[in-house]
Amino acid sequence: MELKTILNGIEGLKARGDLNLNIENISQDSRKIIPGGMFIAIKGFEVDGHDYIKAAISNGAKVIMINEGATLKKSDINADTTIIMAPDTRKALAKIACNFYDNPSKKFKLIGVTGTKGKTTTTFMIKEILEKAGQKVGLIGTVANYIGNKCLGESERTTPDSMELQRIFSEMARENVDTVVMEVSSQALKLNRVDGSDFDIGIFTNFSKDHISEKEHPDMDDYYNSKIKLFEMCKIGYINADDYKVSRLKAINTQCEIKTYGIDNTADLLAKDITVTNVSADFKVKVGMRNERIKVGIPGRFSVYNSLAAIFIANKYGIDAEKIKEALLEIKVPGRSELVPNKKELAIMIDYAHSPESLQNILNAVKNYTRGRVICVFGCGGNRDSSKRPIMGEIAGNTADFTIITSDNPRNEEPESIINQIEEGTKKTKGKYAVVVDRTEAIKQAIKMANKNDIIVLAGKGHETYQEINGEKRPYDERKIIKEIIG
Repeated sequence: MELKTILNGIEGLKARGDLNLNIENISQDSRKIIPGGMFIAIKGFEVDGHDYIKAAISNGAKVIMINEGATLKKSDINADTTIIMAPDTRKALAKIACNFYDNPSKKFKLIGVTGTKGKTTTTFMIKEILEKAGQKVGLIGTVANYIGNKCLGESERTTPDSMELQRIFSEMARENVDTVVMEVSSQALKLNRVDGSDFDIGIFTNFSKDHISEKEHPDMDDYYNSKIKLFEMCKIGYINADDYKVSRLKAINTQCEIKTYGIDNTADLLAKDITVTNVSADFKVKVGMRNERIKVGIPGRFSVYNSLAAIFIANKYGIDAEKIKEALLEIKVPGRSELVPNKKELAIMIDYAHSPESLQNILNAVKNYTRGRVICVFGCGGNRDSSKRPIMGEIAGNTADFTIITSDNPRNEEPESIINQIEEGTKKTKGKYAVVVDRTEAIKQAIKMANKNDIIVLAGKGHETYQEINGEKRPYDERKIIKEIIG
């Protein structure tokens, strides 16, 4: 594609060199540059792309884009290299990606789901409902990316970077999808990864403390303000009326039409007469012009909220109530309240709960319907918000009947140090607990002590099939671990 076309619509650029070049590839990673490519230098949290300009040119970059104010070493630049200076290379990259792939998000309906919890389940619910109604649906999110039943690969992050996102959109457009539903993380919004994407509908599931760290959000205000950027990009917003911070959006947003869903407060779409069992949740809600009884195959009150968001989409599309009922009854989401079949016929649930509120929610949900004990196995990730560790320890101690504190993606921290911080919270409670640093041994101990009336909740890893230790992702699938222990 011609460089001039790639740069179309980006304001404040300054250029030196030939702009009539044909560009073969674009990347912010110098290692991915091929001859005839364009390298975009971005200053990240740990690495500054401006330090890799020489490497990009060595790999064949014809064009270098730098941030305004950045300095270049003459020795790094070839005489025939085109240099472009942008006010913000992150923002420029998002627009460049849209141009390079011919604005693919304009070729289908695009639904974005943001929120602290529930993004993955809500996107899977929407996909299931739309497919029952005969649509071809793309999904982008934490677990993996899909076109219909075809998996495009597991995800490295909840929302891909700009170039990868638009490439995936382009693939989905080529395969003529009708709708794409995607998880939109706060980081993606803060770092402009979804800029230029043509959102039709945005959903805000809930808001609570998470992702507060040096490498993510410095405080809750930054986290919230990042989330609500989605609703500056879409035409319609469906939001949770029962979450105070989320409901505030209706008063402060002027960019799109906001509608609400909920259980406790007045809302445009309201769930009533709710019943939760150990395998499902059912409730009454208005579908089209009639009140319908809906049963969703994921237990817990939070499943009702996620279902309401999906039903709002179904109502917007005019989907038949029977299709909605069928989809929500059959829904299965990897690592979200996922019950693992096993030879001992024990109730073993894998859930991605890794924040205080999500841990509280899953433990409350299972406690309400479990006849025996709730045995909770969990840890906290390293190099992330450490303030939540004692809070989660206290939640587990107060809610579970027995807690086993263990490792969960320690990354570059010592597992024992993380566990000690969790234990500070657990010690404040009267709850019974044990510390088992090795996660497999912790799971083994939980299985050994459980009977058929109990439920074991393995919280934190969910869909993940690895443990991240000292920068290395080592294979670790809790489903296989369970099978090996019981086998």
